[in-house]
Amino acid sequence: MNPIQALILGVIQGLTEFLPVSSTAHLLIGQKLMGIPANDAIFSFLVIVQLGTILSLIVYFSSELWKIVLAVISNFNRLKDFRSLPFDARLGWYILLATIPALIAGFLFKDMVEMLFANQLLEASIRLLAAAFLMVLAEYLGKQSRKLDSITWLDGLFIGVMQIIAVFPGASRSGTTISAGLIRNFDRPSAARFAFLMSVPVMAAAGAYESISLIRIPGLSQILPALIIGFMAAAVVGWFAVRWFMGYLSKHSLHTFAVYCLLVGLVCLVFSII
Repeated sequence: MNPIQALILGVIQGLTEFLPVSSTAHLLIGQKLMGIPANDAIFSFLVIVQLGTILSLIVYFSSELWKIVLAVISNFNRLKDFRSLPFDARLGWYILLATIPALIAGFLFKDMVEMLFANQLLEASIRLLAAAFLMVLAEYLGKQSRKLDSITWLDGLFIGVMQIIAVFPGASRSGTTISAGLIRNFDRPSAARFAFLMSVPVMAAAGAYESISLIRIPGLSQILPALIIGFMAAAVVGWFAVRWFMGYLSKHSLHTFAVYCLLVGLVCLVFSII
């Protein structure tokens, strides 16, 4: 992978990580179009650039994340009376609850996930079409009558279990978790807010794991410049993307993204067949 390819993939990651269009699917498509072979190095690159978007997410939600951490720590000795905890403290525990299913699935299915990256276009098409269906279903079923301060452990568990889908290549993390929030009747900004906050520990854990795995990859020094370029591009572009998307959801539905996923998914399916 050369620096230009790394830059392109980093920009793709930053643009698509927080939009419900599946960043992994778009990275797989970009990888295919640029003729980058599927191997351990590219798999690690695709996970490492997620750290760039995690950085942008942490920066964007920095004040809120800090309040949640402080609230959890300062109220740790009051867990027996959970319902009386401040909202930020309860939200922190709900984020932790929602994180557990995806971490377990990622650990158990890591080898399977890596194998699925070998058939880029087919896997991307399946997940894009699934994302389109899920978003349309969520918009149809969701009443959007709830704010995030009404969240319960059942909401956190349901959204967390749905996040397991995003462990697999091509699945849209934001699309899956935001749709899950809509199905639980949260309004769009609240569903997106929780989806992004809960993605921080999962994506950070995945990136940290792959960072350690990089040490075992032969020729690390040769791909290190590409990793740095991809990371920086994803971080800068990702901050602007999440800022725009949060504003977009306050006035618009997910239907536009569902149509986009449907069209791109069908194109990928056709090309994967021929």
